[in-house]
Amino acid sequence: MAQPGPPPTQQGGPPPGMPQFQLQPGQQPTPEQIRAMQQQIAAEAQKAGLSIPEYIERVKQQAMRNQQMQMQVQQQQQMQQQQQGGGERPGQQVPIAPGPPKPEALAMAAFLRNQDLKMRTCIFQEKRKDMFKVKRAIRALHTPAYEKARKKNPLLPEVKDRVSAENAFKLLPMSLLALRVLKIDESAGHEGHNHGKKKRVKGVWNVKVEPQQEAGDEMYYVWLYEGSQWKNKLYAAGALFLILAVVFFPVWPYHLRLGVWYLSMGMLGLLGLFFGMAIVRLILFLITMFAAPPGLWLFPNLFEDVGFFDSFKPGWAWHEDEKAIKKRKKEERERKKAKRAEKAAGGGKKEGSEKTPLLEGAGGPPQNVFQQQQATAPNTGTPQQGQPVPAGLVSNVPPRKAQIEEVEDDE
Repeated sequence: MAQPGPPPTQQGGPPPGMPQFQLQPGQQPTPEQIRAMQQQIAAEAQKAGLSIPEYIERVKQQAMRNQQMQMQVQQQQQMQQQQQGGGERPGQQVPIAPGPPKPEALAMAAFLRNQDLKMRTCIFQEKRKDMFKVKRAIRALHTPAYEKARKKNPLLPEVKDRVSAENAFKLLPMSLLALRVLKIDESAGHEGHNHGKKKRVKGVWNVKVEPQQEAGDEMYYVWLYEGSQWKNKLYAAGALFLILAVVFFPVWPYHLRLGVWYLSMGMLGLLGLFFGMAIVRLILFLITMFAAPPGLWLFPNLFEDVGFFDSFKPGWAWHEDEKAIKKRKKEERERKKAKRAEKAAGGGKKEGSEKTPLLEGAGGPPQNVFQQQQATAPNTGTPQQGQPVPAGLVSNVPPRKAQIEEVEDDE
């Protein structure tokens, strides 16, 4: 029979029945010690009526059970200490272990939901969710509003320093009310392949849950807590009421049915007017595209994603192809970037270098005057510094041409 080697040492000392040798960390047992251990194992296995491999397997299982029992006892002791001490001690962080929602976590989520965390919309599991940065939530826990909320709701934990604020914030991921997320790299495709790429919405991130739920300042969390649903219930009740009202339309009073008929005719008239206007603007564009290229559009923002009144502004504009639109947007971005750089430097050209400053009368409001470029021409009546400006003088800034307004989302 082959002699087995020495069994692996378990945490907490050797199991019962095993020979005990005092070995330093990293020290290898001598051949004599190995032979003594083998003899001892064989003797213990013979007493138990088992073979040597069966005996070693039983010793391993017993050691694993002992280790699990020790871990459970330590966890219970930690929970008792936290309950007796009123939560975490100053300077001690609590690890995150997800579980069912706690009342303290629900109170924390309800408070942060009502704070201005500068929410950002993201796509999480094919649904639109609100996303926020951790630093804004931590900042909200240090405000007087949180102290005022704690007086009304004692379930909210006390926040004294950064560590206690992080531990209070970690109640959200522990109860699965908010989770840390990361932006999905959409250039990598679906599951690491180059197929199945989804259409990207500008300014909206596609996110996924990060396994490490930490609380760094620049980390993003997505809300899974929807808050009170009384509005949704009210909307559902209203929809049910409308459905029942339509079903019982034949039993309505005569004057109500007559009013609904007039209202429906008016809506149909407006709808017909809209389609007629769309057809007329298309015909006008086709005519002007050949008569006066590149073509003229009436209400160029009619079908754009803007508000109702903005759909009719401006009244007309020349047609722009994709290259012209990209060029115009690039020029606008460069102009805005230059303005921000001048504003940050504080030493850029002032607006007064292109226009004369507004002059104030002796006790009257300031009024517009000609630009400085006209000051070089013969002055036949231009008011001097400190004199009131006649009401007829206006700026000669040329009017701007109408152009299509488009909304750009910044990432």
